Amino acid sequence: MVSSTVSRRSVLLGAAAGVAAAGVPLAGASAAGTSAGETSTAVTPLWRTAARRGLLYGSSVATWQLDPDYARLFRRHAAVLWPEDDLLWYRLKPAPDAPLDFTYADQIVAFAERNHQLFFGGPGLVWDEGFGDGWQDSDLWDISEKRARSLLYGTMREVVHRYRGRTAAWVVVNEAIVNGRDESYHGLRKDVPWFATIGPEYVAHAFHVAHETDPGAMLVMNDFGYETRNQYGDYAIDKQRATLRVLDRLLAAGVPVHAFGVQAHLLADRFAERFHARQYQRFLSELSDRGLTILITELDVLDDGLPAARRPRDRMVADVYRRYLDVALEERGVAAVINFGLSDRYTWLQEDYPRDDGAARRPLPFDEDLAPKPAFHAVHDSLRQAPRRRPVFHLPRHLDEKDASSR
Repeated sequence: MVSSTVSRRSVLLGAAAGVAAAGVPLAGASAAGTSAGETSTAVTPLWRTAARRGLLYGSSVATWQLDPDYARLFRRHAAVLWPEDDLLWYRLKPAPDAPLDFTYADQIVAFAERNHQLFFGGPGLVWDEGFGDGWQDSDLWDISEKRARSLLYGTMREVVHRYRGRTAAWVVVNEAIVNGRDESYHGLRKDVPWFATIGPEYVAHAFHVAHETDPGAMLVMNDFGYETRNQYGDYAIDKQRATLRVLDRLLAAGVPVHAFGVQAHLLADRFAERFHARQYQRFLSELSDRGLTILITELDVLDDGLPAARRPRDRMVADVYRRYLDVALEERGVAAVINFGLSDRYTWLQEDYPRDDGAARRPLPFDEDLAPKPAFHAVHDSLRQAPRRRPVFHLPRHLDEKDASSR
């Protein structure tokens, strides 16, 4: 069943959302005690390090996160913006009969354009989460095929049309592939409302609708679970095989899938032991051999199993980043690396999955005070040492001016 909450990417909808709804500019009140002016400018911007190797680097962000210091950090280090929640249905269409509301989406797209950043339309035009409290399960599951098609594809068309030509890539379908060895339809999940109401062709139809509405955009399928056995016991190799089955059927049918997004939510616990580098490289190579661009889309590290003490934990998180990126970036089909957040100040892992010992999560390159951590240096070094490749994305003009203006 589909949860009526935002679920895997639940966000703070209290004071921060209230401020944004009141029309306060994105750069609102600064968080106390930060020194972003000192901490974020003493290191090379990550986007620049990546660009020198033909890679695109960026991060996710949400309107409610953009206090002045964090906005400055984001402008300096990200060449691409991935919206965390401003394109989710609880923002766009908070209830089944509500008209589309682009208040938050317009703000986040404008932020990217104002700062000469590419914009990726994520986390997914088609997803079975992100609806919010205004939706009941029956609003999605207990509807006719005609109603489902109108609801899904009608909403898609309006959203894509509004930002057509302003979006470098659209994540069309998110998390539709089966996990582990659960029952599936040729690799597709069956526990999705769109599968139940429209049928398995909902995926292909969604890509065709997106392509017809914005023919110049890269169209992406996005999913997770490819690195290690997960906390639920599902093996990465099963997810990899299911993914290739799904993609082969879509591509054979001429569906316009251009890229695959690998979320890369990395589990730190015994990562070195549980991450099979050769198997992973083979999977990425299989994606590339199918003519697909590969995007690492939601990179972070879940630090369960690591000590609560910050210094050793930070070193171990950095080691996970290094081990992963050194393997993933060997595949020249990888065109972009996108962290799911830049700073521990704002991370979905703290909200959705707090540590049992009460220690604050530390999954990202910068700490809560926006100072670079060992994870930053691990990401920077892996980008710097990556094999050169032909860039897939053209960086916006005047990006150097963006870098200079953030100092």
